[in-house]
Amino acid sequence: MTQELSKSELHTHDLCGLAADLMLKNGWKLATAESCTGGLIAAACTDLAGSSAWFERGFVTYANEAKCELLGVEAQLIEREGAVSEAVARAMALGALAHSHAQVAVAVTGVAGPSGGSAAKPVGTVCFAWALPGQVLTEQRHFEGYRAAVRAASVQHALGRLVELLGSGPHPVRA
Repeated sequence: MTQELSKSELHTHDLCGLAADLMLKNGWKLATAESCTGGLIAAACTDLAGSSAWFERGFVTYANEAKCELLGVEAQLIEREGAVSEAVARAMALGALAHSHAQVAVAVTGVAGPSGGSAAKPVGTVCFAWALPGQVLTEQRHFEGYRAAVRAASVQHALGRLVELLGSGPHPVRA
């Protein structure tokens, strides 16, 4: 598969392969900070043979206390913005970098369902953050379907956007 294919046409395994190639070309390592995906992004990355060359570690911080203890997310931020927010996703990504030896981090926090949603943040609401050298980007998305579908779509989106950012960010991959 080539990078010209849209991320919706690529499977998770293919996205991990592209991310691996881009990380290796830059000599960077990846850390993940996951809540609603429960380590699925880290698992997808480490499904690839040789992932230890570019995958540094994963944090599964499902509980708010874990976000605070393992990633340094401020409890007041969670209280003010809610655990499912771009601000908390950003803090998770930055915390993953601060508590690892990675240069790149991806963070995910959301409501996978079937319960836990609200009018403001219904089931399927997922917030993402990607931290790369010189930039941190956040995004909120809504995915339809049951719990497994929301989690799978979140993994796919997190990796797809990571590949896009690694290839076209302010620090594009060196040739």
